[in-house]
Amino acid sequence: MQPLTPLNEYLLKELKKIPSQSGVYHYFDSEGRLLYVGKARNLKNRIKSYFRFTPKLSVAPNLSPRITQMVSQVATLRYILVENEHDALILENSLIKQLKPKYNILLRDDKTYPYLCVDKSQDYPRIVLTRKVMKKTQNIRYFGPYSSGGRDLLDCLYEFFPLVQKESCIRGKKACLFYQIKRCLAPCEGRVSQEEYAKILEKALECIENPKKILTKLEEKMEFLSQHLRFEEAMILRDRILKIQQINPLSSVDFARLEDLDIFALVLEEKRGVLVKFFMRNGRIVSSALQNIKSDYGFEIVEIYKQALIDYYHKDLPLIPKHILIPYDLGEVKQELENFLFLQLQRKISIHFPKNGEKKRLCNLALQNAKEALRLTTNQEENILRDLKALLGLQNIPYRIEVFDTSHHRGAQSVGAMIVYEEGFIKKSYRHYTLSGSDEYSQMREMLARRIESFSLDFPPDLWLLDGGSGQINLAKELLQSVGVNIEVIGIAKEKIDFKAHRAKGGARDVLRDECLREYRLKVSDKRLQFLQKLRDEAHRFAITFHQKQKQKTMHKSKILELKGIGKSTQKKLLAYFGDFQSIYQASLEELQKVVDSKKALEIYNLLQ
Repeated sequence: MQPLTPLNEYLLKELKKIPSQSGVYHYFDSEGRLLYVGKARNLKNRIKSYFRFTPKLSVAPNLSPRITQMVSQVATLRYILVENEHDALILENSLIKQLKPKYNILLRDDKTYPYLCVDKSQDYPRIVLTRKVMKKTQNIRYFGPYSSGGRDLLDCLYEFFPLVQKESCIRGKKACLFYQIKRCLAPCEGRVSQEEYAKILEKALECIENPKKILTKLEEKMEFLSQHLRFEEAMILRDRILKIQQINPLSSVDFARLEDLDIFALVLEEKRGVLVKFFMRNGRIVSSALQNIKSDYGFEIVEIYKQALIDYYHKDLPLIPKHILIPYDLGEVKQELENFLFLQLQRKISIHFPKNGEKKRLCNLALQNAKEALRLTTNQEENILRDLKALLGLQNIPYRIEVFDTSHHRGAQSVGAMIVYEEGFIKKSYRHYTLSGSDEYSQMREMLARRIESFSLDFPPDLWLLDGGSGQINLAKELLQSVGVNIEVIGIAKEKIDFKAHRAKGGARDVLRDECLREYRLKVSDKRLQFLQKLRDEAHRFAITFHQKQKQKTMHKSKILELKGIGKSTQKKLLAYFGDFQSIYQASLEELQKVVDSKKALEIYNLLQ
């Protein structure tokens, strides 16, 4: 069957059959790649608004340049019916994250920011870090959210105030090391009254509300350590000071009458943008956060604000604002989002586009910070990424890249590794995989399939880079197409001479392959090749390190069995049957008898037990 061309007769017939119910729609191009996911209260009206039907099917006028470009490529569509508009909103947001459509903007930073909280109903309360509501009582007090520095602030509080250091301390009924080093007053032995402890706790809470107080203590201690030539300890405190300073850069901004507000402000420039979030509690901005946004196809401002609010507000949020301020008119989406917030949080939260007064000042302040963050945002490797897009015929600039590699020893102890690059290596997103496959293809299949399963929790990247050739690329494309995810795939492999990988002195002659399996043999001095080699080498390092650790564990377990009197030849038989050491230890006598003779099986069983 020939692939359909954009805006074809088949599409025209499908458009005439669309129902008037709520739902989510998908647009695909002539090669079956997902272009766009959208939602609608009335699918029929919404989808038809993209097209002009006479004299033939064409793109509707008055669409944005980005949407015009997208619609001009539509060859087929699909839709999913749902009960109501709220369900459509949730499903749309989920599908954008999992499937990564070409023309949707994906906000990657939807993490839940931590809070500090204290339960004053306890006899000797502790301050703890949490990302969700602990329990619904009036005695629990929350501070935050903290986009950074929350853990550092908490550690400082326990260093400078003699609070109960560990949750287990109060249950111990006996003074411990913390009492001896004067970091705790031993309430477990009744050495401090609840009233005295409460006064110390209040001073610690004052430092949370005004971090400048703890910064003064930290700077004094850092100076003391430096004077006594304890430079490493002083450097640790210096780093802590920098993180805590980032918590509240706008503590001087005080609008006492405004109480609890969240402010979202977006600034865009060509193919990049910055979204700033301010969190105001009790009339003071307690913290801020920002996220960078990139797109090759322009932006839909309303869509970005909509996704940001859907991502951030959920039922386990400890502190919920009374109002949300956005320096942009969201139109009819405003009511839609307010309904969503009410259903999610069981509280009415209004969204304002302030025109004047103090709320307008707050929005201007957020916009000013977004502009400054955008000005400072530079990516020195972006030119290389643009050149790679042009060289390999990629749909998008690969801002976020996931790189995969496997490692094994003669088919045993197989492991895989995934590293992530986005303006630098994102080590918190690295992943290890323990694999069961005995060859490179089955190992790669298992690893990529497991990564695809996690897309709902950890969003897809722009590009997959595989350490391998045509087989690995086809394998990855097959897996991605089976679930409809729009990720491009390229490979990097050593040049082979006489069927062996060639490693020339003075430069590795690696071969690049695109999705169509075209080969690219660049000079060893080419910046594009060197960039991809850097990524591949990091994935290889990460995989090898994990493999060595697994191998050391296996050798240790093997040594233990040897000490018990089970020789290596017997171990090989047992491993071949049971697969791993844990299963050998858990094996019954009957199972062991299937591998070795009855006398030997009884001997092994007794040794292991």
